[in-house]
Amino acid sequence: MDKNLTNLLKWGIENSAVSNPANDPSAPAGSPAAAPAPRSDLNPEILSALMGGPSDADLMKAAMEVLHDPAATLDNKLIAFDNFEQLIESLDNANNLENLSLWTPLLSLLSHEEAEIKKYAAWCVGTAVQNNIKSQERLLAMGGLPKLVELILGEEEDEGVRRKAVYALSSAVRNYQPALDVAYEELTKKGHGNGEKVDATDMDGVDKVMDGLKEKVKATGKKA
Repeated sequence: MDKNLTNLLKWGIENSAVSNPANDPSAPAGSPAAAPAPRSDLNPEILSALMGGPSDADLMKAAMEVLHDPAATLDNKLIAFDNFEQLIESLDNANNLENLSLWTPLLSLLSHEEAEIKKYAAWCVGTAVQNNIKSQERLLAMGGLPKLVELILGEEEDEGVRRKAVYALSSAVRNYQPALDVAYEELTKKGHGNGEKVDATDMDGVDKVMDGLKEKVKATGKKA
């Protein structure tokens, strides 16, 4: 059963017990039901479920709709992106990107004309795949790695965009060899790398590659 549904059921049972004097052995016979004490252990998700509010999936889809709405202001899009990023910090929500068909619209924002949108898109990609093999696999299957490499090595790109792309690439390849192999192949084709493969479980080796990319971004970076 869903965790929130379980908590809701528990909450309902406990409050039912408090309001029923028959469950209180110290209450005099025929005494009126005592008012239940206020509960403070209901988190926003439980309250949302109790009140029929939108689910995380609904909120993720709504945020993506704002991000692709040409009438939405940049400020509103950045607010939507901030909310989206917080939602996918949850492993379950990150893995739900595939079920909700949100990977394609998210990755398309890596090519947006606005630097802030590209930066947030890379940030969200990094959040989704960090320590998450299922999302790492999905990013690889969706062809997202070459675009991240392109952003990192694109000297015409804003420095903030490139830094977030390094973060996303770093998160995408750690402990996942297929992604690291593809990333290194792309880097080598673009003249960055010595052709030697790195073990994805070797954190020092991965750090060395990523530190080299950070230095390149710093040396050739430009700010919007």
